[in-house]
Amino acid sequence: MAETDTALGYEQARDELVEVVRKLEAGGTSLEESLALWERGEELAAVCRRWLEGARARLDSALAAREAADGADGGGRPE
Repeated sequence: MAETDTALGYEQARDELVEVVRKLEAGGTSLEESLALWERGEELAAVCRRWLEGARARLDSALAAREAADGADGGGRPE
């Protein structure tokens, strides 16, 4: 993975990935160019995957904390 990829935000990586896919689908590139695009696409997909996994972990953590707080105060909603 390129050093600059660690600084890419999710939206930037996604937008660049969309452009890579567009170029690959359009064709007209040499085999070497196509392979370079494919490799870049794989790197960008990994960046996106890491962002999404991080977001999922944050959500899971927030939900677990909320459930723990609800359990500590007697179960939540009054009847």
